[in-house]
Amino acid sequence: MRALRRIAGLLVIGGIVLALAFVVWATMRGRPQDLPWTPLDLGQPVGMFTGRKLAGLTDDFPACRAVLDKAGVRYTALPPREGEGQCGYANGVRFVAGGSRRISFAPTGLGVACPVAAALAAWEWNVVQPAAERFFGSRVAQIDHFGSYSCRRLYGRDSGNWSEHSTANAVDIAGFRLTDGRRITVVRDWKGDGAPAQFLRTVRDGACGLFSTTLSPDYNAAHRDHLHLDQASRGSMGWRACR
Repeated sequence: MRALRRIAGLLVIGGIVLALAFVVWATMRGRPQDLPWTPLDLGQPVGMFTGRKLAGLTDDFPACRAVLDKAGVRYTALPPREGEGQCGYANGVRFVAGGSRRISFAPTGLGVACPVAAALAAWEWNVVQPAAERFFGSRVAQIDHFGSYSCRRLYGRDSGNWSEHSTANAVDIAGFRLTDGRRITVVRDWKGDGAPAQFLRTVRDGACGLFSTTLSPDYNAAHRDHLHLDQASRGSMGWRACR
């Protein structure tokens, strides 16, 4: 028994040492989002806990708005919307021109749940723009989308689970327009090894760390022409779907 208690004590001490080493490591890297207890800051580089923190905004609209405000994201809060079944939302926002965001969305007037908006902002700054500069030597001026809110079940079925679109907690990204006039679309450019395909896979992979669900043409035929991004709530485990 004494030996077992000694081993248990050593394991506890080892765990504490590892935790302290992790804190020191994250601090020295200057990446506060690698730590679970630091406040979410969209202006900081994406860290190990950025995605968890974004998902945690799902049930706290005031906190989500404060995150957007701190990051300089300009938006308008949308009035609550009710629909049949589980449809509707009470935390919708719409991006407006100006502020720190410089990518526009087409069609204009995109309204999404606030946690999706926060993740989109982080995705733009930390993933989309760096990838565009890397592969094309240009920046993204516009993101084309297929919309967010849609009162429907998964895949438009008559029964079964409701889609995250039914609460504006998802957005479908169709393509990107660069400042030099080039256009990259998921349906046309996903396949192959060229710069457009590499760019699309890079932004897909980057989205996986920011959204609860990221689905691409690699998932199924229903997603052949878009990237589905959502902030589905999956409880304390917070597992992510990325394909």
